[in-house]
Amino acid sequence: MSVLNDILDFNQNFVDSGEYAQFFSNKYPDRELAILSCMDARMVELLPRALGLKNGDAKLIKNAGALVTHPWGSVMRSLLVAVFELKVKEIMVVAHYDCGMRGLSPESFLSRTQEKGIPEDRIVTLRNAGIDLDSWLTGFDNVEDSVRHTVSIIRRHPLMPEDVAVHGLVIHPSTGKLTLVVNGQNECALSPK
Repeated sequence: MSVLNDILDFNQNFVDSGEYAQFFSNKYPDRELAILSCMDARMVELLPRALGLKNGDAKLIKNAGALVTHPWGSVMRSLLVAVFELKVKEIMVVAHYDCGMRGLSPESFLSRTQEKGIPEDRIVTLRNAGIDLDSWLTGFDNVEDSVRHTVSIIRRHPLMPEDVAVHGLVIHPSTGKLTLVVNGQNECALSPK
């Protein structure tokens, strides 16, 4: 049986039993909070639990490394939608130690694509089309520096209001302990109103 079939069977029982009722909420986060976190499987239950969040408290956006790599990409758009359409007043960037993006290199990544049957000519075509695969597939060396960089991209975005606090944290993937890297309240206090 495939994972999909297992999930569909579970879902049918979940709906039939009415278990969904405990998760009722509306689209506006109760804590007026959006969280950008890593997609790491260890964070699925640990992150909300370690932050004391329940269903309906926050908008949760996940991607590899909790990174904003482009100011006009889908992650930044999601954060701006959260602020302007969903009443978010604070943003937390929560990366984690032992992240797969730490040390990610384009050479090893592209080697794995070829092992999975992606032909070399596709890579050449992408490069010839002006796509900078080396930058796009480069991870980071230091998670705290990466968090500072992502917070800075969000904070400096021309559409981000100055009164939205943008915090940066790193979570331990086993214990859930948080390390504060950037206190966005301090940044808001420095911003002119």
